[in-house]
Amino acid sequence: MNLTSDQWILWQHGFVKLNGTVVTTWAIMLLLIVGARLITRRLITEGKISAWQGGLEIVVTTVQQQIKEVGLAEAQRYLPFLGTLFLFVATCSLCTVIPGYAPPTGSLSTTAALALSVFVAVPIFGIGRRGWLGYLRTYTQPTIIMLPFNIISELSRTLALAVRLFGNMMSGAMIIGILLTITPLVFPIVMTALGLLTGMVQAYIFTVLAGVYIAAATTRPKVQKTKPHTAISTPSKLSS
Repeated sequence: MNLTSDQWILWQHGFVKLNGTVVTTWAIMLLLIVGARLITRRLITEGKISAWQGGLEIVVTTVQQQIKEVGLAEAQRYLPFLGTLFLFVATCSLCTVIPGYAPPTGSLSTTAALALSVFVAVPIFGIGRRGWLGYLRTYTQPTIIMLPFNIISELSRTLALAVRLFGNMMSGAMIIGILLTITPLVFPIVMTALGLLTGMVQAYIFTVLAGVYIAAATTRPKVQKTKPHTAISTPSKLSS
């Protein structure tokens, strides 16, 4: 039994391999590129819009709203990156209805690549927003003693992103595959619907976590200003 599409070797020359994960990833990327091109080539701002444009606007406004809710005020600045992450993971999940399809997000190599993209994007956005010194100073907050712990946290959360998405997507695909072999047709259809819902939730969680990490790197901590204490002198009573 193939646990992931990494084991589907389609072509190999020496140590270079072309497996099922690479092919399905390219196919999803091509689908997103062609779909984006077809939907956005005739956008209008007035009059009756098409159903495709309406759906696109719903997705864009929803992602923008979620970006703002995680603490990123300039949602338009981060929309291309976070929106692409969401659409890729969501499309990988939606395509599970295709017979014989194995989602590339069910492979650790794909989820690790997505997590590394977040790992690289966080300092890029942080440095662009706060500068080199301002961003590097976040690793020493609240004290310099926290420097090694903050570095470990940066690495561990990248690993957690990759493993979380990989585990959920792979387990869902395996359960559906097992049910297809041992149960009637109706029950696997229900599980497939639940798998689609789970995949969309995972796309949402992955995008939100990426937004939270970027927000932590770009948002300046609020410094509470304390009013100086003023000494109130009371005139002493003079005894007569």
